[in-house]
Amino acid sequence: MRKAVFPGSFDPITLGHVDIITRALPLFDEIVIAIGINAEKNYMFNAEERMRFIQNTFSEEKKISVEVYKTLTVDYCKEINADFILRGLRNPADFEFEKAIAQTNRKLSGIETVFLLTSAETSYISSSIVRDILKNGGDASKFVPNSVASKI
Repeated sequence: MRKAVFPGSFDPITLGHVDIITRALPLFDEIVIAIGINAEKNYMFNAEERMRFIQNTFSEEKKISVEVYKTLTVDYCKEINADFILRGLRNPADFEFEKAIAQTNRKLSGIETVFLLTSAETSYISSSIVRDILKNGGDASKFVPNSVASKI
């Protein structure tokens, strides 16, 4: 069984995340969307809200589960017997950053990272941009799935 972990803060999940997850479905038997918790970060949405957004977005997809974790991603992957880490790349800066993490993760654990390029339609969307729009009273509904748009 090919099991992948798609880690992130998903604060909130965006259409860019949805694009990567949807396109990764044929590649894996199971995808665990893993909401990482970092005590140093201040989140706009709490972990339960983020989990609900994701679960509601993918409620019809049997190959997807959503969990919260607080450890190193590779330790979490070992804990749940995941073979791969799934990551999306929007631009060259993402690649350089993610490449270093992927190489470190492989050295630590042997777990491979699979990269998918975001589609042109979603490559500019990020959770931080969505949060900025929301903090300033703007309409971010064009950048997030309906499960988020209906709550903001």
